[in-house]
Amino acid sequence: MWKKIALGTVVVFISWEILDYIIHSVILMGIYERTPQLWRPTAEMKMGLMILVTFLSALFFVYLYARFVGEKSLQRGLFFGFVFGLATGISMGYGTYTVMPIPYSLALGWFLGSVVESSVAGLLVGWLVKES
Repeated sequence: MWKKIALGTVVVFISWEILDYIIHSVILMGIYERTPQLWRPTAEMKMGLMILVTFLSALFFVYLYARFVGEKSLQRGLFFGFVFGLATGISMGYGTYTVMPIPYSLALGWFLGSVVESSVAGLLVGWLVKES
């Protein structure tokens, strides 16, 4: 099972990196550009740490699926990812909105982005991580 967890982690990590680029560098970039006072300058961003955080999040996402989802399938993976995305998206988008002066559109974008990213990851683990 550990080989499947390792493969799932790499695949989920890559999918999240691609989707993060689309969501943050394309779809939400205009909002970030209109709120520069909220963000570190590009030169001060901790990109190595951001990559590590994404990798570790992918590892724990795959581990939780492998360890706690009984009957593994594409449908179960999608459901797991969707629920995980709701939980993280509410916290990331709306939780941040309660304490930071971000525009509502950014909170919504972070929420929806989390749901989409986690749902895609759920499909991937549902496809890759199955009982031997």
